[in-house]
Amino acid sequence: MRILTGIQPSGIPHIGNFFGMMRQVLDLQSKGETFVFIADYHAMTTNPAAEKLRENVFNLALDMLACGLDTDKNAVFFRQSDIPEVTELMWILNTVTPLGLLERAHSYKDKLAKGFLPNTGLFTYPVLMAADILLYNSTLVPVGKDQKQHLEITRDLAIKFNLQYGEVFTLPDGFIPDKVAVVPGTDGQKMSKSYNNTIPIFGAEKAIRKAVMNVVTDCKGLEEPKDPDTCNVVALYKLFASEAEVAEMAAKYRAGNYGYGHAKQALFEKMWEYFAPMRERRAELEKDPGQVWKILQTGAEKARAEAAATMDRVRRAVGLR
Repeated sequence: MRILTGIQPSGIPHIGNFFGMMRQVLDLQSKGETFVFIADYHAMTTNPAAEKLRENVFNLALDMLACGLDTDKNAVFFRQSDIPEVTELMWILNTVTPLGLLERAHSYKDKLAKGFLPNTGLFTYPVLMAADILLYNSTLVPVGKDQKQHLEITRDLAIKFNLQYGEVFTLPDGFIPDKVAVVPGTDGQKMSKSYNNTIPIFGAEKAIRKAVMNVVTDCKGLEEPKDPDTCNVVALYKLFASEAEVAEMAAKYRAGNYGYGHAKQALFEKMWEYFAPMRERRAELEKDPGQVWKILQTGAEKARAEAAATMDRVRRAVGLR
């Protein structure tokens, strides 16, 4: 089994990223060879400034390694842009991609609805994603529900190519966990950078504490009983605390004389403790940026060997060799 996933370098990771995606990847890496790439080509669809993109790539590498991505065992970690074969494969896949298939992509239509300026990169995003997946003979691809259609497009293109040129590509299966944590943001909506409602994993203690203290609650006073089942603070606390600790907080809510400030302080302490080993690991990695780039380079060498073999088969199949 070969697992593959890509992560866009879109800024400071928050606890929604960690429980919704990062931890899934970290859990899967023990099950087989896992290719994890930083999707910097995909990030370019939003036209980031060059220096900001470089900074985001490096910080994402730090974050993934600090959180437990193990490149000494099963994980192959690399930058998407270090593998030029991926854009060559994208072009070849473009030639077998029906226009209507991309026009029906939910993600593209959603981005336009949210005010993104349309560009060709955004429109052909699913083809680049297909190239990412097919280039490495991936068999299992963990995706969120919002990416399920893109994986279906990948399978469609692989089948279409194989029918036209012979059996070249492995058909990947998607992996959508039954229970992926939907983490509420500080305003109660799903935590997202787009909503500016995040609590970061890493950063200054004061800033993280402030974000926790900004979690929205109702206006009930200290003495009044409160409903733990509808409270954003309790929903976040469940991510870090044991069942017994959650039950204890719920009992305090229902009894009264326990304020939201107390609950937020308890949440902050649990969260700060949970990520402490990762903060320490990140600080160590940050002292030696050369080692971080070396890890990505080593991963790119392994990934490129696989990519070159795939592209040799593709070129021969289509008549370019």
